[in-house]
Amino acid sequence: MCVHVFGNSPSPAIASYGLRKTAMEGENEFGSDMLDFFTRDFYVDDGLTSKPSSAEAIDLMKRTKSALKSIGNIRLHKISSNVDEVMHSFDNEDLAKSLKDLDLSSDILPIQHSLGMNWDLETDTFMYCIDRDVKPYTRRGLLSIINSIFDPLGYLAPVTIKGKLLLRSVMTGQIMWDEPLPEEVYNEWESWRTSLFDFEKVKFKRGFVSTSFSSAKTRKIHVYSDASEKAIAAVGYLQLDDDNNFGFIMGKAKVAPSHSHTIPRLELCGALLATEIGQTISDQLDIPLSDIQYYTDSKVVLGYIFNSSRRFYNYVSNRVAKIHTVSNSEQWSYVHTDGNPADLATRSIIPSKLENSIWLSGPVIKNDADQTIEKFSLINPDTDKEIRPDITTRKTTSLEKLSLGSQRFERFGNWKSLVRSIALIKNFLVNRISKETRCQLRDAEMFVVRVVQSEIFSDEIDCIKNGRQLRGNSALLQLSPFIDNEGILRVGGRIKMANVQPDERNPILIPRRHWIATLIIRYFHQKIKHQGRQFTSGAIRTGGYWIVGEKRLVSSIIYKCITCRKLRRHTEQQKMADLPEDRVIPETPFTSIGIDTFGPCPS
Repeated sequence: MCVHVFGNSPSPAIASYGLRKTAMEGENEFGSDMLDFFTRDFYVDDGLTSKPSSAEAIDLMKRTKSALKSIGNIRLHKISSNVDEVMHSFDNEDLAKSLKDLDLSSDILPIQHSLGMNWDLETDTFMYCIDRDVKPYTRRGLLSIINSIFDPLGYLAPVTIKGKLLLRSVMTGQIMWDEPLPEEVYNEWESWRTSLFDFEKVKFKRGFVSTSFSSAKTRKIHVYSDASEKAIAAVGYLQLDDDNNFGFIMGKAKVAPSHSHTIPRLELCGALLATEIGQTISDQLDIPLSDIQYYTDSKVVLGYIFNSSRRFYNYVSNRVAKIHTVSNSEQWSYVHTDGNPADLATRSIIPSKLENSIWLSGPVIKNDADQTIEKFSLINPDTDKEIRPDITTRKTTSLEKLSLGSQRFERFGNWKSLVRSIALIKNFLVNRISKETRCQLRDAEMFVVRVVQSEIFSDEIDCIKNGRQLRGNSALLQLSPFIDNEGILRVGGRIKMANVQPDERNPILIPRRHWIATLIIRYFHQKIKHQGRQFTSGAIRTGGYWIVGEKRLVSSIIYKCITCRKLRRHTEQQKMADLPEDRVIPETPFTSIGIDTFGPCPS
């Protein structure tokens, strides 16, 4: 199918895809800026772009025209520009319909309609034409007049918001769409409707600022937000090279929700609207998000944005999170209500005052390089209903008081030295003598084990003492552990009737990641004269210990054992001497001979 029906739903998308596909195929031949022109500055089949010089604009349009013709057999025409030099560079048949029969050097250029906007080529300004048809005083008529004003950039937002508020005020009752509205609102509505005709006298400059955007060294965006009980608004301005002149970029004004919203909530919605405008400006003008400065006249909202210690309820929390995805708290500042341009759109103004208002001209900002970032704290956090109560929870765990901590055991490099030191300390504290007995060594050994088990296996010991099941992720779950009469955690099982030593039948549980596990493995490894892993593990079990996950730890310790590495290393190979001279120099046969005789024969 080579033709698509005009007005069919997918036709605009298919037409846009066709243009972009054609541009993509011609990128290598006609330049990447030609592709950018299609992907960023075209809406369906209408393109609108701006260049710093006439030469660049002419070159781009000619290359685009050639690319479409040669690759897609598409004609690019209806060209119009605010500069005569650009239009003189193309044939009359390629110009806009209203420009074909004009003498561009002497005739007054007509107003062009570009993407819903009225563009005066003579003055390079945007204009608005208000529909003068009288609409019925009904809900449908009011909505028709409001929607007839196409204002994508928000030049007229402080004025059009008044009409939206009037429309909402008459939609609260049970009045149908084509029924007459109450007379008490008619005079106010009619006054606002007739005041719209003043817009036909106002012209809005197409350029942001008088200086060149492309040649500017620094570009900064200032976005202001405000809210009232009736409306929410935000507006963005462009500042080039720290100049005090600001250029209006775009603004928005929305009717505030009718149900009970507090002023801080509405101000927060205004701040969120400001970040949405900042994101749009950043995407369209290729300005980093970090070069955007935001302003609001609500210190409550600034406290929400700067907060890092308290939690909010969902309404505030979700909106603050969205604000932080686009900006950080250092990009937000306070502005007084009198200097906030967005304030005009929250209370509306009449059209005659719009042209000279700060909504279009922008605010006055002092450029102070040494200005410090002011930080804002929460205002009345204990009484603010949007802030969750600050609840502090404490967990108290009752542990057996021990004289030593297991971290002290890491100072020892030998298991017997550790046990002997503990025995000496206990014996000296009790009997004031510095000599230990075999029984005291056993008590010291159990003391060390109890200290380690109480720290590492505290949850398991607590469950066993209280008769609860061990947790599913416990490393001891498969070992059926129990606590003996000495308070030692041991391995359970089904061999209680076996004729073996009690320590072998129910070995003591030792955590693999603790230092004493390494000391015990080293001790038994040396005791069996540095044999392999199987013998070492067997000696540990015979000694009455069960190290959880000992296989890897035993292998690691044996691998690092210097004695084992020496004993298990490969035998050295003797390097042979050089061959004698008569073995390597060619000679006639039998020049050098050797005779092998048996030992007793004298030489």
